[in-house]
Amino acid sequence: MTSFDAAVVGAGPTGLAAALELARSGMKALLVEASDEIGGGTRTAELTLPGFKHDVCSAIHPAAIASPYFDEIDLEVDWVQPPIPFTHPLDDGRAVAMHRSVEETAAGLGDDGDRYRDLMGPFVERIDVMVDAALRPVTVIPNNPLAFARLGVVGGLPAAVLAKRFASDDAKALIAGVFAHAIAPFHAPATAAVGIMLGAIAHSHGWPIARGGSQTIATALAARFVDLGGEIEVGKTVSSTDELDADKVFLDVMPPAALSIAKDRISSASARRLSRWKPGPGIFKLDWALDGPIPWIDPLSPRAGTVHLGGSYADVAAAERAVGKGEHPRRPFVLLAQQSLFDESRAPEGMHTAWAYCHVPNGSDVDMTEAVEDQVERFAPGFRDRILERSSWGSMAYQDYNPNYVGGDIGGGQFGLAKVLQIGSKAPYDLGGGVFLCSAAVPPGAGVHGMCGYLAVRAAMDE
Repeated sequence: MTSFDAAVVGAGPTGLAAALELARSGMKALLVEASDEIGGGTRTAELTLPGFKHDVCSAIHPAAIASPYFDEIDLEVDWVQPPIPFTHPLDDGRAVAMHRSVEETAAGLGDDGDRYRDLMGPFVERIDVMVDAALRPVTVIPNNPLAFARLGVVGGLPAAVLAKRFASDDAKALIAGVFAHAIAPFHAPATAAVGIMLGAIAHSHGWPIARGGSQTIATALAARFVDLGGEIEVGKTVSSTDELDADKVFLDVMPPAALSIAKDRISSASARRLSRWKPGPGIFKLDWALDGPIPWIDPLSPRAGTVHLGGSYADVAAAERAVGKGEHPRRPFVLLAQQSLFDESRAPEGMHTAWAYCHVPNGSDVDMTEAVEDQVERFAPGFRDRILERSSWGSMAYQDYNPNYVGGDIGGGQFGLAKVLQIGSKAPYDLGGGVFLCSAAVPPGAGVHGMCGYLAVRAAMDE
């Protein structure tokens, strides 16, 4: 058996980032993936018909375009920027939009425009330090104390409290869609931070699509790793760290799997911490092959990469509250991406793809196809007539595809202060015995940004 300085288990974008950072640090590293192909949450496949390329998991990449690590390594991905990051259609045939410009967005919010400008302007003006504060673990003395304080004071609020700053239904609907990316009820503390940062990134960096599919992100990271001498082994399931001849092991897996793989090597305190982890809600996802673009009623959504479907703030909040209570909403909040409008490589000429998911209770086996498509039809009558083929994945199908999605949870664990406030530049990652956790279960959490892997390696280097 070949000996390595370090081994990484799991070749999703986080594991790939960890492996690359190890190689950049001069270490001889092995990357092991249970699946027959790398990518994890950044795979692309023909899920419906030949020639229609669908992103299996992640599709739109605000965290990637803003990632300090991807910027540092100059990740070679061709980002495609839709003219509008996202829209939120309303039942009267209009839509509110998150434009690239704060001013243009504020102008569409009437009397709430000044309130929106006052909220988002300071975050956008200092976006680099704000992103740095958001995408790093909480430390006793933050790297950027002022940025961290502002994000903590405003972002630490429940989304429901921050929404009270706005008077109009339009403004509340716009922010409801971006708050819902937290995958948590709006009364949960710190849900505001998710919406604020994703909104600020929309203004400063956009919400881009990877040309050719999200798989290109994994391919770019892997190519860089191999160029530096790294080795990748696919189709190998690691059951124990004893199977890896490496001084240090990095686990891009969820805590239950980490505990199983490394139980004889990590500290007892880490074992107790891992055993307390709980998964968040699951998702139900649909991909469609279409014979034309989605026929939105409003004129803005055809220009948006992402469309948030849920109606009013009250409707979206009710849907997320229901999921938090273990229920399946009749009208779920739906996140929809229409990549082929801006990336012609995704479908045959004249054809299109669409990608969407809604939140459901963890481990759900309920078929939400009709409920999701009803929401699309609500704002785009005639949508169903354009469907050539569909692919549907429930929560357990996602777990089967990638065991890291426990019960369909794509967020790396239940959202809450216990997850957000994992304190220390080293403590969240270091499990003891030369084992480090680098999955979305550690700061800064879910998203295609590579920071969990990068920060875990940096924690190991600081030993």
